Amino acid sequence: MGISEILASVDREIALLQEVRALLAGAAAPKRAVGRPKKAVSAVAKVSAKPAAAAKKKRKLSPEGRKRIAEAVKRRWALQKKAAAGQK
Repeated sequence: MGISEILASVDREIALLQEVRALLAGAAAPKRAVGRPKKAVSAVAKVSAKPAAAAKKKRKLSPEGRKRIAEAVKRRWALQKKAAAGQK
């Protein structure tokens, strides 16, 4: 079992114990967040992570590329409209 797995397990245990303590103290249990749980990030992973330069750069679409995509979509819609008209 890796360090990150151990830390995640400890975090789960802490959360469970906090819920139990709140119930015993008479307070309502904290509401769970709706949706997918967030990934636990360990302190070790933060330290061993590469500098911010390793983060992926956001890719930008050139005006020519945007124009090519728009034309392809228009051709696709025209074909779909033509096929739909032929089925009627």
